Amino acid sequence: MSAIDWPAVEAEALAHFKALLRIDTTNPPGNERPAAEYIADVFAREGIEHQIVERAPTRASVVARLRGSGRAGGPLLLNGHLDVVPADAAAWTHPPFEAVEADGFLWGRGAIDMKNMVTMSMMSVVLAKRLGLALARDLVFAGVADEEAGSHEGALFLVEEHPELVRAEYVLNEVGGYTLHMGETRFYPIQVSEKGICWFEMVVDGTPGHGSMPRPDNPVTILAGALERLGTTRLPQHVTPVVEQFLRALAAGAPFPQSKLMPMLLSPSLAGTLLDLLEKQNLEQAIGINAMLRNTASPTMLEASSKVNVIPARAKARVDGRLVPGQRVEDFLAEVQRVVGPQVKIHVFDHHDGTTFDTKTPLYDTLCRVLKARDPAAVPVPYMIPGFTDSFAYARLGATCYGFSPVRIDDPSVVFTRMYHGHDERIPVDGFRWGLRTLFEVVREVCAGSERVS
Repeated sequence: MSAIDWPAVEAEALAHFKALLRIDTTNPPGNERPAAEYIADVFAREGIEHQIVERAPTRASVVARLRGSGRAGGPLLLNGHLDVVPADAAAWTHPPFEAVEADGFLWGRGAIDMKNMVTMSMMSVVLAKRLGLALARDLVFAGVADEEAGSHEGALFLVEEHPELVRAEYVLNEVGGYTLHMGETRFYPIQVSEKGICWFEMVVDGTPGHGSMPRPDNPVTILAGALERLGTTRLPQHVTPVVEQFLRALAAGAPFPQSKLMPMLLSPSLAGTLLDLLEKQNLEQAIGINAMLRNTASPTMLEASSKVNVIPARAKARVDGRLVPGQRVEDFLAEVQRVVGPQVKIHVFDHHDGTTFDTKTPLYDTLCRVLKARDPAAVPVPYMIPGFTDSFAYARLGATCYGFSPVRIDDPSVVFTRMYHGHDERIPVDGFRWGLRTLFEVVREVCAGSERVS
């Protein structure tokens, strides 16, 4: 392992990372094929077995495999989605698809979500091949389409139509392994749970008419009132063991008064008041904690009249609902219905359950051990994300999935979770380099034995 020229490998990885960031894979429409082809070309040059598959034209995923003896168990799959959400270039400090390196950061849509993990995973496979590691299990890479729109064209397609390509014992995916500062403590959340989705439409029907004569049954105003109530009402609290462990762990490492107040968030009778106070002090932290404690519903799309002077017969809104693992869709919809009222009809158009994975595994132990080796002050902690990832798809094949796309963040003012889907998405360049070595150390330990990376 001492033969690894890490400065050269890091420079090579950074060049690939920038190239992938410059490929616009905004979803919709996606068009992930150029990114899949770029990665396939890298694997082809290295002599690594791979193939591109797509459910629809341009919606391509690339899968690669290094074969092992199987002595250690089933495959380890490194997953990363190639698509990104839209970016409003006018609101960015640097153009979102130019991969500008400035001020110690690499700026670009996908820098955190999640072409960093795509690049680190690709390079881990490349390094394993170059070093000729004697693998005790298969090492699989999947760069997939469509995660940002529900995974139907990517991970779900692979699971349903090509399970032989991605069946694995373990999956490493996004949203974990990053630095979370709490006082003087550096936590490293490892994502072991994620919420499910219930995307639904709210519909209000009324009597159409002329805009010059206001009507009490105008569906726009009725819907607006329902949306206002939905946006200002917290749904009932549902605390899972993972969230309780996470908050208690943060409290143990937090300074006063957070150390005393954080466990109180687990009490439904106290959480509302505490969250109200926290919103005034740290809005982003309050938003994140609130989303872990309950089902949520965020209105995101509106549709009503096509003319300014016509009161429409129907008004509609689309809502992003997220379910705590273990919660049933019908119970969640009942919570929503009680808030919005009986005049609103609700129609679900997409849904999948949340997931929780066992932390009592050799892989989880390895993640904790490597984090502590790479940062002696690290405090790994299991974590539930309020969103979802491709892990829900791989879980259908029986895989144990963890969110672990490591990046070290030394500046406490840089908040990892703010980078997701926001303006000026960026990653510390040194943090990316740290993550590259960290992920490869995990891969080497899990797939090839106990010798450590120098």
